[in-house]
Amino acid sequence: MLNKILVLAVILFISLEATAQQESAKQKAVKEITAAEIAFSKMAAEKGIGAAFDFYAAADVIIKRGNDSLIYGKAGVHNFYSNDVFKKALLQWSPDFIEASNSGDLGYTYGKYTWQLKDDQGKIIQEAKGIFHSVWKKQKDGSWKFVWD
Repeated sequence: MLNKILVLAVILFISLEATAQQESAKQKAVKEITAAEIAFSKMAAEKGIGAAFDFYAAADVIIKRGNDSLIYGKAGVHNFYSNDVFKKALLQWSPDFIEASNSGDLGYTYGKYTWQLKDDQGKIIQEAKGIFHSVWKKQKDGSWKFVWD
């Protein structure tokens, strides 16, 4: 009887340890995705929208723009954001919610964004606000890139 209790205790301990490790990977991923999302937004403000999307897009990225337009891959994203309108635009966002898988290799964010278009004198001529949703994937080198936006 004592052996059965001991075996059950060991199994319970191993199970709890595995759960703690999963939570740890998840918590670590949430922190890393948060940092990536904030750095992405900061880069867009400092170096431009195109540079930020180029840097943070995964090779297999898909972005939805317009009503029903999907843009595939880094080259497609680069071409889309090469349009001159993005050089006169300001895009700011901040995540309101961040979640990650238990394995710590996939996650998503959503929050609010503000898009502003400026004229040649720097005056805001157009503004839009909305909600964004991004899916992030941990890359082989340990960095986080978005695969859906």
